[in-house]
Amino acid sequence: MKRQFSLAHLTVLGCTPAEMTYIAARAGYDFVSLRPIYMGLPDEPNYALAENKEMLRQTKKALDYTGIKLHDIELARIYDGLDPKKYLPAMEVAAELGACCVLSSIWTSERNFAIERYAELCDLAKPFGMTVDLEFVTWANVTNLKDAMDVLRSANRENCGIMIDTLHFNRSRVALEELDQVPREWFHFAHLCDAPQEIPTTKEDLIHTGRDERLYVGEGGIDIAAILKRMPQIPYSIELPHLANVKELGCAEHAWRCLQTAKDYLDAHLGA
Repeated sequence: MKRQFSLAHLTVLGCTPAEMTYIAARAGYDFVSLRPIYMGLPDEPNYALAENKEMLRQTKKALDYTGIKLHDIELARIYDGLDPKKYLPAMEVAAELGACCVLSSIWTSERNFAIERYAELCDLAKPFGMTVDLEFVTWANVTNLKDAMDVLRSANRENCGIMIDTLHFNRSRVALEELDQVPREWFHFAHLCDAPQEIPTTKEDLIHTGRDERLYVGEGGIDIAAILKRMPQIPYSIELPHLANVKELGCAEHAWRCLQTAKDYLDAHLGA
């Protein structure tokens, strides 16, 4: 089966959804992974499509013109005091644009609250035919595969999922054998990137690598092939922010290099 790739918005966050769709098409991606849930982070552009009808119109036009599909949206964070219905407008737009997955992560220490809100997210997404895929993030509250699986088992929803990011898998020191315990139907897509072999020891340095300086696949110290060999073949969303490379090369060239290096690496290590 032909491998499929998506361009994650964080890779070219300075581009609007329409702009990144055209870039993805020219580079040869199959999908885009959009960020229409505004999180209010420092210097983060607001791409809340449900609130910006002109941006939504332009995004639809780009998807229709290029034939690129929307794969997933992010980020439906679970945090203290969250009402998951807050994400309904973004889900509605995502469904309208053809998305199949909603990415989530957990930023509260209250386990029962997190499980209840994750289950509610799944219930909200189900009528749209979308899964809710939980990502463990090294500097969040659910930081490893074991705890993420505990949330999914406790929530017990048909449309739940686990999203493996190769950076967080490596930084959280997850054992490869743990992937063998994940039900195959929980895998819907994965995030690909590489990073230096040495794992940072501070939260600040972990965040810096994750948001500003990930490496092209095959250029760092993560055994990406070993991770992917223990998972079914699923779409690979390349989430590879590198601010210096974008500044030097431009978004289009950076996105192309992200895809080409990933394809070359996977062909060499997993077979063409």
